Amino acid sequence: MVEFDVVDLPPADHPTEGETAPDFTRPLVNDEYWEDRSLSELVGPEPTVLVFHPMDGAFPATYLWNEIRDRGWETEATVVGVSISTPYEHTSFVEERGIDSRLFSDPANGVAEAYGIAHDLDGMAGIEEPRPAVFLLDTDRTIEYAWVASEWPEFPDYDEIARQIDRLA
Repeated sequence: MVEFDVVDLPPADHPTEGETAPDFTRPLVNDEYWEDRSLSELVGPEPTVLVFHPMDGAFPATYLWNEIRDRGWETEATVVGVSISTPYEHTSFVEERGIDSRLFSDPANGVAEAYGIAHDLDGMAGIEEPRPAVFLLDTDRTIEYAWVASEWPEFPDYDEIARQIDRLA
């Protein structure tokens, strides 16, 4: 069994329900290639689930994406991830985990900063990643549901997110 300390995270100043999710452009990776894309280009008629996760290979990222894959959220929504991992790391992660979603690569963590959810990785000053977070967006990027971790590690209420996706789908 892996042992780790649960760490309380400071309050986050993230966008909430009713606000417009900040747009951004970063490399978007799937199992075949990557290209610069904007969040606004991906938002369409179905709900969009924007998932911020730790770097690829970290157990929380693996667990999170296994749950999303196993629950089949991609059948009712556009599901995209964001992390500090490079496009090369994302390509391997998508292939190894059988992820059907696309992942934005944000090594400088600017997207997490724009969303108010950047935090120092394991207390190391100057090395940041996004705290785990899920934002459910409607057709015009209005946030319909937001969950942001208040401790590390922490995982979202997957059943609640599925109910929210069903409500919007």
